[in-house]
Amino acid sequence: MTVKKIKGIGVSGGISMGKAFYIGKEGYAVSKRRINAEDISEEIYKLEDALIQTRREIAQLQKTISQSLGSERARIFEAHFLALEDRVLIEDTISRIKNDRVSAEYAFYASIEKYIDVLSKLDDDYIKERVIDIKDVEKRVLQKLLGKKKLDLAKIKEKVVIIAHDLSPSETASLPKENIVGFITDIGGRTSHTAIIARSLGIPAIVGMQDATRKIKGGDFLVIDGTKGEVVVNPPKNIIDQYKIKGKARPKITVEAKWVKAKTKDGKDITVSANIELPEEIPLIHTYGAEGIGLYRTEYIFLGKHDLPNEEEQYKAYLNVAKVTKPHSVIIRTMDLGGDKFLSHPDVPREISPFLGWRAIRFCLAHPGIFKTQLRAILRASKTKNIKIMFPMISGIEELKQAKKILQECKNELRKEKKTFDENISVGTMIEVPSAALTSDTLAKESDFFSIGTNDLIQYALAVDRGNEKVAYLYEPAHPAVIRLIKHVIESAHHQNIWVGMCGEMAGDPFFTCLLLGLGLDEFSMPPPQIPRIKKLLQHIKYQEAKEITAKVLTLSTATDVEKYMKDALKKILKEKYHEIME
Repeated sequence: MTVKKIKGIGVSGGISMGKAFYIGKEGYAVSKRRINAEDISEEIYKLEDALIQTRREIAQLQKTISQSLGSERARIFEAHFLALEDRVLIEDTISRIKNDRVSAEYAFYASIEKYIDVLSKLDDDYIKERVIDIKDVEKRVLQKLLGKKKLDLAKIKEKVVIIAHDLSPSETASLPKENIVGFITDIGGRTSHTAIIARSLGIPAIVGMQDATRKIKGGDFLVIDGTKGEVVVNPPKNIIDQYKIKGKARPKITVEAKWVKAKTKDGKDITVSANIELPEEIPLIHTYGAEGIGLYRTEYIFLGKHDLPNEEEQYKAYLNVAKVTKPHSVIIRTMDLGGDKFLSHPDVPREISPFLGWRAIRFCLAHPGIFKTQLRAILRASKTKNIKIMFPMISGIEELKQAKKILQECKNELRKEKKTFDENISVGTMIEVPSAALTSDTLAKESDFFSIGTNDLIQYALAVDRGNEKVAYLYEPAHPAVIRLIKHVIESAHHQNIWVGMCGEMAGDPFFTCLLLGLGLDEFSMPPPQIPRIKKLLQHIKYQEAKEITAKVLTLSTATDVEKYMKDALKKILKEKYHEIME
């Protein structure tokens, strides 16, 4: 029997199962209703009343979230308040009521749809995700103007997985956890507010499935794996039983690994740290037992803003993450704008191949003023003595030296201003370009550490756009060329007595843990929910055994051969624990 599986983006880990409860692509049909002159005041009153009711509704929800998840999580509803209080939007709506003589619901619908249309066309993923918040406001206000009742999810009396084109943050936060065991959406990304709340609530979630609402029917029995981003539709009993075993094992693994130092079976210490995208995710480093932050992405500070963040704003953000992470370290990666993350300031031209274009360190070196503001902020925050700096997208020694020169200028400025910072702050290089990997022996002489970004390294080395479904099958982490590049980087670093981490997806994939350990990787950095499983796996592997397995892998000529050998080796090492840990 063929098992129907659908893949998406896993944004909140865990395994759950239940019947599909279809919400669908919600919206309200708003017809153009004409009004008389004497009805204008009444329609404006209806609009104001609906806005006030919605404001109260959001405020109550914000209070509830603040009490259950903390004030930091509750701040995500600020976008709702901004939309509700936007004078341009409100005045445009009132103008339509007065001048076009249309009903409040139609005037509001026409105004906010124009607003949404403009924002949706911007080449800024952060802003596009905030459109979800504005649509949530639209839905709530129209509910009141049209006298519609909200779908009461609290009335659901059986275990269900919500299937929707999209779920707003407020809808996600309102989910009754006792019966809603997960959700799947057609759209959305890892950094959306919805994804963050799902992780905080501990509800398994998969977003960006594109056509889940078409492929899944109401009443289908689903098994959802939020860690792997996979849903199984109407599986047979033996598959359900396998997932039940996994589901029971993972919470146990999380508890066991939370306070345990990552260490191999024969006593070799390994650092397992977290990749963090947004400030709201910082508490997860403690939840999942991370030993610091191996990659702190700073792009969120720059995206979706009307003005560039100043030094003080950035300083406070970096200082906060450093304090929370202590006594462990935090590696702050300087802005990696470009590629799939676009800055609306300054005038950044559209590019045919943005991933190969004007991005990351190239952008920073072209805008030293913006770069220096960030470096000064990081340096000032480094007074906590646990911050490291990392430069992304370095392709050769010249770029690294230029970046370090600007960093030195910032240090000199701060000394003159008598502002304290860590004089011995570590400076690392992110190895994600083949030219950097091949010249890593040279780069190691100018670096305090390396961190390998496998996502880009693999696609550049194999000439495969990992987002292109026509060639996605060629994106192969187990390709011998990729493994040899990683081996060369680690050996080059160790020859210069510097340590090597990895912050790409390979680091959080248990299939590659033994191989990377055998290659000599010192630090594994990954999304927080994946940390317990990697820690648990390391406890079952001997370092010497991993080196022997890796030596054999390096003699194999195809990715298929590597995968088969690694799977057999892991089954031999883990025995009856294989399915519990690996799947």
